Amino acid sequence: MPDQLNHLDYYRLPWNYSDNGVSWLEPTTDCNLRCEGCYRHLHRNGHKSLEDVRADLEVFKNLRKSDCMSIAGGDPLVYPKIVELVKMVKEMGWKPIVNTNGLALNESLLKELKQAGVFGFTFHIDTSQKRPKVHAGSEKELNELRLYYARMLARVGDIACSFNATISEKTLHEIPDMTRWAEKHADIVHTMVFILFRSPSLSGNFDFYVNGKKVDLDGTYKETNWGGHKALMSPDIVAKIREVDPMYTPCAYLNGTANPDSLKWLLANRVVFNGKTMGYVSPKFMELVQTLTHLFTGKYLAYTRPRGVSRGKLASFLAGLVDRKMRRIFIRIFSRMLINPKNIFRAAYIQSLMIIQPVNFESDGRQDMCDSCPDITVHNGKLVWSCRLEEMNTYGAFVQSVPKRE
Repeated sequence: MPDQLNHLDYYRLPWNYSDNGVSWLEPTTDCNLRCEGCYRHLHRNGHKSLEDVRADLEVFKNLRKSDCMSIAGGDPLVYPKIVELVKMVKEMGWKPIVNTNGLALNESLLKELKQAGVFGFTFHIDTSQKRPKVHAGSEKELNELRLYYARMLARVGDIACSFNATISEKTLHEIPDMTRWAEKHADIVHTMVFILFRSPSLSGNFDFYVNGKKVDLDGTYKETNWGGHKALMSPDIVAKIREVDPMYTPCAYLNGTANPDSLKWLLANRVVFNGKTMGYVSPKFMELVQTLTHLFTGKYLAYTRPRGVSRGKLASFLAGLVDRKMRRIFIRIFSRMLINPKNIFRAAYIQSLMIIQPVNFESDGRQDMCDSCPDITVHNGKLVWSCRLEEMNTYGAFVQSVPKRE
């Protein structure tokens, strides 16, 4: 039975529809890889022009403050003007974060992107993908590929490194190994994100309508055996992480649009020193970080540079002056420095573990979306959920779910 989680124990991130840590830009629908259950129609619209991309960015500029701009797709690295696009995003005031499968990335392109102003990368790597020249049947076997990209970013230097993995019922058991692997490489792996798999078949017994007309979603969302037969929830992932990291404790969350106690985005930040977790930052610490960042920059913080996440000692010491939980973390670090003076010169890293629980359906058909969604994108000049963009492209409106009559 998964552990019960009380959202009132955590800090509700102050992100909202118009003032958020992240926004989502899609310059292309083209991709050089196909993931099981992917909801993007490859090559449907192809590449946007830079002028169209700038128009999307202007919509964000007028409607929404954000710290970072996630550049996604499709895969943005197949976009022929990706370097110019990254430079544009940077010059317009956002931290450019490239969301990619990594296939098209090499060190030469990486250096160009860094010069253009790229802030970080989020690599989507999991067993739902059939990658050329990669023979891996498990998430554990894919850790070698993840490490390849993390080391590439580390060589070029000062680029935030994150990894996404879609988790289904069939890969849930691999969470512990991925958690241990990330801890081992906290010096170069700054964020690990577990995204729970969704498809209409996992939603329940519903019919679907657009503007009062019944529709068949088979042409919009692809079913796959890889997704299993159960819709996972955040507590399922928490229980698996705690199998290998009993100290695991979230600090912040975003709730759902239907249920205030649903944990749609569940954030935890552990302080890793000399390869071992010293503890997890407190809700008060996250509140302090978000509040001060917004006070001095006008934006809520989403991504931090590697030199920032390597200051776990200083962060736990300063926060420990006013927060008992952070003080305990610093005491653990300090005790290890007393035992071995060499530890004085070692950095303590703050590594993020994120769980994203996509849409789930209430029994009455209400769709519990991510309230204050950080992955809002632009469609025809309006802000819409990126995870349901295909509905807008296909029907011109979002799909509504209605319980089937018995």
